[in-house]
Amino acid sequence: MIFKKNMQVFLLHFAGGSSNSFNFLKPFLPINFDFHLLELPGRGKRIKENLLSTQSEAVDDLLHQINSLRNDKPYIIFGHSMGAQLGLMVTKKMEELGDSPKKLIVAGNAGPGTGDEDRCRSTISDKELKEELISLGGVPTEVLENEELFNFFSPIMRSDFEILEKSPRLDSNFKVNTPIVAVMGDEEETAKDIENWRHFTSIALKSHLLEGNHFFIHDHPAELVRIITNLDD
Repeated sequence: MIFKKNMQVFLLHFAGGSSNSFNFLKPFLPINFDFHLLELPGRGKRIKENLLSTQSEAVDDLLHQINSLRNDKPYIIFGHSMGAQLGLMVTKKMEELGDSPKKLIVAGNAGPGTGDEDRCRSTISDKELKEELISLGGVPTEVLENEELFNFFSPIMRSDFEILEKSPRLDSNFKVNTPIVAVMGDEEETAKDIENWRHFTSIALKSHLLEGNHFFIHDHPAELVRIITNLDD
């Protein structure tokens, strides 16, 4: 069932991303949905602002953006990779404010306890960082091969990795009262753990595996929009 009434959708980008990270979805968006592409400081339109380094700072910043844009329409939160982790925390905070989303969509992330919590990528060498970015995909080759572009981009990436590394571990009692929809690429290392998200919702979990790697989202824009806009997904 497609949502018939107007909806707001708040999109939370991945590590190293910006408000432009979901532009590829625009040709597929229905007119009755208001899509808001959020952006953390230190990039894009907010390039002059200081980068953040902790999850609490990032969550507070996203909450401020969402609350400044909220109206009386129901809404959805969508996050990819780092955005999925932050989306979970933002959803919890919005519930505490008495303004719960209709659903939380988490992409490219199998949830807390399954990923890279013990990896320290914010302080690795430039060579190792480039290798990490190549393995993840999603970063244009020219950024990795051009020293000036890489020197501009790497502090943003390291800052976002630091946000993930400093995120507190969630205990077994942490749950949101919002349905979760998890979507991953079938080639992702942790795709087998996608059902882990069930531990973090007291309502319901639905999951989808689509063909592709960590940035499978670029290969399935129409299907991704269908999942976002479908009440039954």
